[in-house]
Amino acid sequence: MLTGAAVLVAVAATGAVVVLSGGEQATAAAQGASASTAPVQKGKLAAAVAQDGTLTYRARPDGSPFSAINHTRGTYTELPAAGDEVDCGDVLYRVDDKPVLLLCGTVPAYRALHVGDAGQDIRQLNRNLHVRGADNAFTAKTANALKALQRRKGVHVTGALALGDAVFLPEAVRIAKVTGQLGGSALPGAQALSATSDTLHVQVNLDPAEQGQVKRADRAQITLPGNTTVTGKVDGFGRVAEAPAGQGSSAADATISTYISLDDPGTARGLDRAPVGVQITTKGVDDALSVPVTALVGKSGGGFAVEVVRAGGRRELVAVTVGLFDTADGRVQVEGDLREGDPAAVPSL
Repeated sequence: MLTGAAVLVAVAATGAVVVLSGGEQATAAAQGASASTAPVQKGKLAAAVAQDGTLTYRARPDGSPFSAINHTRGTYTELPAAGDEVDCGDVLYRVDDKPVLLLCGTVPAYRALHVGDAGQDIRQLNRNLHVRGADNAFTAKTANALKALQRRKGVHVTGALALGDAVFLPEAVRIAKVTGQLGGSALPGAQALSATSDTLHVQVNLDPAEQGQVKRADRAQITLPGNTTVTGKVDGFGRVAEAPAGQGSSAADATISTYISLDDPGTARGLDRAPVGVQITTKGVDDALSVPVTALVGKSGGGFAVEVVRAGGRRELVAVTVGLFDTADGRVQVEGDLREGDPAAVPSL
């Protein structure tokens, strides 16, 4: 249920509310202010949080990019450019003209891999090589499949994976920033580049007070440039609230990054960093009585009422309990001695 203060704030955004100070005086005031009616409706209502957002490429759940850590020593002789896309199994960069491959998995490279080894890093290697039946064991099948990949990509054919031969990242990537310098030293343990996925999503900066309303998997409607509308869902949140950079910002200005995945990311191709409008549906009811929020009148002593025009033009103030506020349609859920179709008085425009 909405609190009285919350309803009054909502009303302030859509129209005036009549505040009653006594029974007969209240009725007269309401009659004077209400020269038209709107029917009490029954049906679905939805509450939503509306925000501006930005299209960007998805990375880790907290919004941070993937980091490609180099594990070989030499000179960078080939590096990708920001915006390049690299698939699993392709060459990510070269050191001393030797390819360093991108392989996909959540366990970072931390050791050389050979026949007889076992572990989660072997499991993800087998997945990259499409080796079935080996699971988390480095078998002869693994070695043969790795040799085939090494031949195709110009890597020294050994059937083993040296620590510096590949970088493991969670998925195919889009290069965000190149840290290494062409012709510069490639040092083990140093970052070569950072990357994101190649899938667009929306970033919204929520006020921490709104985060309590928004939950993972809440549905969202996104308005793209050109007024095209697409759908998505809340996918994750940043871990900490951060104030915007710049002078004059304070802790009170801090927001929480919220990430929305698109149901069809292809609809937003070519719109990186584009501003979008976002409406996140946070609550809903399927079968509720509702009136325009401007039909609410405040009762002296607290609470709300709706002025209903009865038979013969008689006006009656009906006490109501308010519930869900429908942000998009400017309606509010009400419970009281009301029926669907009752004409509720609303202020004339």
